[in-house]
Amino acid sequence: MIFNSPSKKSIFGGLGHNASQQSAPEINLIPFIDVLLVILIFLMISTTFTRYQELSITLPSAEGAASNSKPKDISVAISSDGRIAINGKRAAVDELSNALNAAANQAGKSENGPMIIIAADGKAPHQAVMQVMEAARNANLPNVVFATQSKSK
Repeated sequence: MIFNSPSKKSIFGGLGHNASQQSAPEINLIPFIDVLLVILIFLMISTTFTRYQELSITLPSAEGAASNSKPKDISVAISSDGRIAINGKRAAVDELSNALNAAANQAGKSENGPMIIIAADGKAPHQAVMQVMEAARNANLPNVVFATQSKSK
């Protein structure tokens, strides 16, 4: 028979392969580490830095067109634990109306008064937002808007 001949060994490289004769596949870690370092460097370079404020807040997201006009405005930041800052300066809850009046005088007079932009953290207590809105109403400042983050597509 032809398959029992010694030429079978030379043609097929051996008589049989056992699992013990095969070596386990090796993963070369050097290229893997190189790729991870490149990704790490890319993320470090492409990271955007946020503006630092008195209070650290995370804005909720919404969709809408940006306003084209740039009137004088008063920014009110509300942190997740209810602390309030007006134009970057901390304000006490019982002094909100006075602080908003002072900020309105600094912003100058316009036809409808300055716009109050409330930038409340997504986890801010509802009561703190309502206190700011009530203080704006008591200070005769009817233009109140909320700051949001735009949804990225």
